Amino acid sequence: MEKRSTFTMMFYAKKTVANKMGESPLYLRITMNGESTSLSLYKTVNLKYWNAKSGMAEGSDKYVKELNRFLMASQSGVYEHYKNFREKGLPFTVTDIRDAYIGRSKANKGKKLLELYRLHNDKIRTLIGIDYTDSTVERYDVSLKHTRNFINAKYQKEDVYLNELNYEFITDFEIFLKTKKGIAHNTTMKYVKNLKKVIHIAIANGDLTKDPFSEFKVRMKKVDRGYLTEEELKILINKKFSNARLDQVRDCFVFSCFTGLAHADLIRLSQQNIITGSDGSKWIKIHRQKTDNLSSIPLLASAKAILEKYKDHPQCVLNNVILPVNSNQKMNAYLKEIADLCGISKNLSCHLARHTFATTVTLNNDVPIETVSKMLGHTSLNVTRIYARLLDKKIGQDMKHLDGMYQVEG
Repeated sequence: MEKRSTFTMMFYAKKTVANKMGESPLYLRITMNGESTSLSLYKTVNLKYWNAKSGMAEGSDKYVKELNRFLMASQSGVYEHYKNFREKGLPFTVTDIRDAYIGRSKANKGKKLLELYRLHNDKIRTLIGIDYTDSTVERYDVSLKHTRNFINAKYQKEDVYLNELNYEFITDFEIFLKTKKGIAHNTTMKYVKNLKKVIHIAIANGDLTKDPFSEFKVRMKKVDRGYLTEEELKILINKKFSNARLDQVRDCFVFSCFTGLAHADLIRLSQQNIITGSDGSKWIKIHRQKTDNLSSIPLLASAKAILEKYKDHPQCVLNNVILPVNSNQKMNAYLKEIADLCGISKNLSCHLARHTFATTVTLNNDVPIETVSKMLGHTSLNVTRIYARLLDKKIGQDMKHLDGMYQVEG
């Protein structure tokens, strides 16, 4: 028995982009078997005449009658293409119907999205260690995979043409990542931002004329990544692990807590980055991978002890580095295991170590924010202030001298 096909059409006005005269562009939404696409009719409607429920203009004047005749003719034209596809008996999608109506053929559709995406990723892969890190390229590869899965799930296709992209594609991709993949908002926005970069390359190359992101805003939510308290940091330092892998990851994490180094800088830290300062003590001098700003960090005794522990480690000797640091993904996975074993409920991550350095180790031990900013390699104090939390212990110390200063008679 042949599977029943459902097919509907609905006109709508995009009110969010109305002009000063109250006119909005008209679109036709075509839905077949639960899949939808929209096409611009390149016509506007004065919203005072528009009935959103019926998807038609209302009134008896000439303007309304002519507009509705145009809409009915458009609907009939689209339906004729739907009938033609059905009669041929070949597989087709709602996008094929739309493309047939507006005159697109397989030959003139131009380049495809995933084809361009793969080319972009291959190019930046050649720049690892120059302009990009392994983790950045890996993130673009994951973004490509999510985009491919979305296209396959929504359109039952292996790829889509660039000129098929629109605002609806972007918003549906966002929803897909959040609902089908269970990805958090900020991570979703990073994947969408990666897609945006690839699309803007297509625009710059002349492969795409209209920007589907023109109405879409990539907005990140403020997230407090947290930090370890002094008590939690001590628990972590003193914990004995029988597993060498966990012991190694813990040491690298603690080193970040005492230096503020991000994972991208920690993993490439070499003996060349350790210098003797004018004060005679050992310092780390390294240009941050992310910003190329110089970080200047005095080595605390605890950090020196960790370096001494791994000075002859095979991985360090082989790779000319001073710590056996795993990939960011692996390290974060192992840190979750370490947190459980230490009874720490916080989500340990490489970035949390950087926050711990800024908050617990430095700012709340009276290290000036200007000094912390220099060590973190920030370009301005405004960036450093994100890290500048004051703990109750520090507030209590700062207020202590006021105790007893004012007497209130009962």
